[in-house]
Amino acid sequence: MTNVQEIKQALLQTCFEKVETRFQKIKQTIADIDESLEEETKSSAGDKHETGRAMLQIDRENATKQMYEVQAIKELLKKVDITTVSDYVRLGSLVKTSQATYFMSLSIGAVMLDEENYLCVALNSPIGELLKGKKKGEELTFNQKEQTILRIS
Repeated sequence: MTNVQEIKQALLQTCFEKVETRFQKIKQTIADIDESLEEETKSSAGDKHETGRAMLQIDRENATKQMYEVQAIKELLKKVDITTVSDYVRLGSLVKTSQATYFMSLSIGAVMLDEENYLCVALNSPIGELLKGKKKGEELTFNQKEQTILRIS
């Protein structure tokens, strides 16, 4: 993958896959909780029964909240524009610095493509905040390491 557009597309696809995997896990968790709630309903009444149901309800509420968060992340990913190239760092930018190459998208960490390491980071992450709006040649310090922006694609 020598083409910047292909690299950005592959990185974005990896982000989508990670989010989809998380979405499916949460969906399964909710299904498991619903099944457990059904079993609890069938079992005998009493304080222990009510406590078990209450705990399952709390777990289900938390899982549902996570599901909404993941759906919001999916919507954000749909807005990542990898076709527009600008001279400053923004969502969808591929940023080569003297220390690393960052893909401004979603914080999923390191992704290896063609033996090259890319760090997928969100704009609101600590490094994302430092990079946002910067231009080629500008410097920043992250984790006590100086970095110079070499290229923005």
